[in-house]
Amino acid sequence: MSIMLNPDSAADAKLRRSTGLAGPARLRMLLRHPLLRPLAALALLLALDFFMIPGFFRLEWKDGHLYGSLIDIVNRAAPLILTALGMTLVIATRGIDISVGAVVAIAGTVAALLIGGTVEMHNGVPEYASRIPMVWALAAAMGAAILCGVWNGFLVATLGLQPIIATLILMVGGRGLAQLLTDGQIVTVYYKPFFYIGSGYLFGLPFSLFIAIGVFLAVALMMRKTALGLFIQSVGINPVAARLAGIRTAALIFFVYMFCSACAGVAGLMISSNIKSADANNAGLLLELDAILAVTLGGTSLAGGKFSLVGSAIGALIIQALTYTIYSMGVPPEVNMVVKSVVVFAVCLSQSPEFRSLGDGLFSAASRSRIVNRKKS
Repeated sequence: MSIMLNPDSAADAKLRRSTGLAGPARLRMLLRHPLLRPLAALALLLALDFFMIPGFFRLEWKDGHLYGSLIDIVNRAAPLILTALGMTLVIATRGIDISVGAVVAIAGTVAALLIGGTVEMHNGVPEYASRIPMVWALAAAMGAAILCGVWNGFLVATLGLQPIIATLILMVGGRGLAQLLTDGQIVTVYYKPFFYIGSGYLFGLPFSLFIAIGVFLAVALMMRKTALGLFIQSVGINPVAARLAGIRTAALIFFVYMFCSACAGVAGLMISSNIKSADANNAGLLLELDAILAVTLGGTSLAGGKFSLVGSAIGALIIQALTYTIYSMGVPPEVNMVVKSVVVFAVCLSQSPEFRSLGDGLFSAASRSRIVNRKKS
């Protein structure tokens, strides 16, 4: 299959093949690969860390697991990766969910309140107990998160509210509910098995990473081995045509909002477990912005239809690596928000049809100029 610089000119394609100019076409295909930009951005950021942060790539085995900057980045990025996976499917259907931060706070609060934990001394050895079995507490926390998704799905899919308005309701009300449950205080958890979710290690690596990989593989298989991925793309491209084709668009949209809240619920358990408490005021604060940025950095179109789960995971790693870099270099934390706003602007600009057409026009003009120069020579 040949790629022509100008579809209307077969002569240019023939000349390009005869003069060995297939390289520019391959280069153009490579440059247009959706994962190239996020991978290049991540590689550039890691290269900057290598020169600016001493020992950035150093790994150390201690106490049965690995230590190092890369391990910290992956561990901190796991909740964002989960949230970004759910956000990817929502954005792919032309939606948006800005309530994931509140869902994180609700899930963490419910788990912390139910587990709590007490410390009792037996023969000089502290023993930790949970208020109720941890399995039931985790199930209740995930049930609360899924109920949030049911609420969002009902407003968007059934009542037809604009997604940003529907999820804005839960964004404000959900965090307020979490603060009411905790009376605005930080609820500390003393039950050690709960800490394993966010700060435990398995085979020397953070356990949270295995959770994120497991969810990613399950979603990827579901998208590839079933028709669900195709249905999501169809709804995102043209929901009216998808409905006329027999796809139950309302049920599909309802599902993606439930799934997004479920992912946020797991992220909330990770964060609460990692900090050994539930902070309804700050847990998941502005996480929805990081998730949206991670999804767009990964190549998912804000216009719906086109999405990339791998790209979203890479985007989450970029954001966490960027945050780690800013903090490690001693830059004030306020700069982090400024940098993210610049990145958002660059991403939105790159997705603009006018900007892309301008770039394609410049590339095509440069390619034609090379062909003309080859003719003359």
